[in-house]
Amino acid sequence: MINITPLDKWIKEKIQFCCNSTHSDFTNALEAYQLRKINETIDHARSNSPFYRRMLQNIPMEPFVALSDFAKIPFTTPSDIAGDPFGFLAVRQNDVSNIVTLRTSGSTGNAKRIFFTNDDLELTIDFFHRGMRTLVSPGQKVAILLPGAISDSVGDLLMRGLSRLDVRSLVYGPVIDPRDAVDAISSFGAHCLVGIPIQVLDLAHSWVEADIKQSSIENVLLSTDYVPRAISRTLQNLWGCRVFNHYGMTEMGLGGGVECEALDGYHLREADLYFEIVDHETGRLCPDGVTGEVVFTTLTRKGMPLIRYRTGDMARIIPEPCPCGSALKRMECVKGRWSGIIYLEPDSRLFLSDLDEALFGLSGLLDYRATVSMRKGRAAQMHIDIYQAEGAALKKQDILHALNRINAIQKSISSNALMEPTITFSSEGRWSTTGTTKRKIVISTEAE
Repeated sequence: MINITPLDKWIKEKIQFCCNSTHSDFTNALEAYQLRKINETIDHARSNSPFYRRMLQNIPMEPFVALSDFAKIPFTTPSDIAGDPFGFLAVRQNDVSNIVTLRTSGSTGNAKRIFFTNDDLELTIDFFHRGMRTLVSPGQKVAILLPGAISDSVGDLLMRGLSRLDVRSLVYGPVIDPRDAVDAISSFGAHCLVGIPIQVLDLAHSWVEADIKQSSIENVLLSTDYVPRAISRTLQNLWGCRVFNHYGMTEMGLGGGVECEALDGYHLREADLYFEIVDHETGRLCPDGVTGEVVFTTLTRKGMPLIRYRTGDMARIIPEPCPCGSALKRMECVKGRWSGIIYLEPDSRLFLSDLDEALFGLSGLLDYRATVSMRKGRAAQMHIDIYQAEGAALKKQDILHALNRINAIQKSISSNALMEPTITFSSEGRWSTTGTTKRKIVISTEAE
């Protein structure tokens, strides 16, 4: 039997909804709550945020009467925040408890700064407290493999949320030395791990290499980056555990949604965030079931409200009801980022997820780096650098065979738009160690 997501009861409590009513009554009540909170957020932002005062100056002061009206509001983008972070601040600077600075990999521009008040941080702790009920019970232990040494960091906030569940936490931090992490986690007796996909994969292989016969690990929660299904399957096989996906980003307040026991999409934090899926090119709303770009609006945050913020993430709302029985929306697990699409030919798109599912399915592969050189008037070149587990015996042909199963690569090689990929095996070790940057395909462009 699949238990209903704990977010269901939590959100009903937050919107003060009677739990004995029907699903349709709940949906109507939630949408009415969201509309009210959207209007409150717009009023708060317009009154207190210099950026939104300018952006909303041509939007009528009258409150919206339907959620569909909200699509009239312009989008907020990451470059808006990077260009004027203090313009988003909607409280006095003395009321700010935490500032997170974000730089994208390879960026030479301004960093994004995200501001949180104590009340904003409490919203995140509350979500972690409720959302983790799917994975752990009172008296159990969680190893947190995320940054947590600094107060109010993600690992610290998660630990504080878990303490309300009477769950003990080991805030280990990102996995730099897998063997050391194995020793610490096995000695602690963790029932659950929370970490970064690539790092947890490396940890699992090191666990096997250490020949630890018994494991207390029952559940794993993967976060901070796109989670390849192939990695989830490998962890399930190596540990015999369930693997859950979490969706969030700093701009959301770290938590956005988490899978239930059905393991089929995130239930969303709908009392604190309003989600939309829009066409990446036109910006128009996508109907449920259609893949587009994830956009969100904060409903309860005071320090730095965000309105229709474009995440760049690729996903869709699942139209079918969840097997767990909740009426909450489900978002399909994020497939990657729109900026990560590579057009090998006008009608041939390559996604990072294509490479992930093909390569992480290979036994012993721990990480890889992909570089594509686009050359005007000539075939593109692709290079894959492989990092494999100790004792693994992957060969060049194994990698090429996996790559050739990707339709976009196979088609582009056949039409001479792409040369056969070159493969090297790295002895440098892992590349994704801090967990602060998103994995991506590196693209270079050469002149004719």
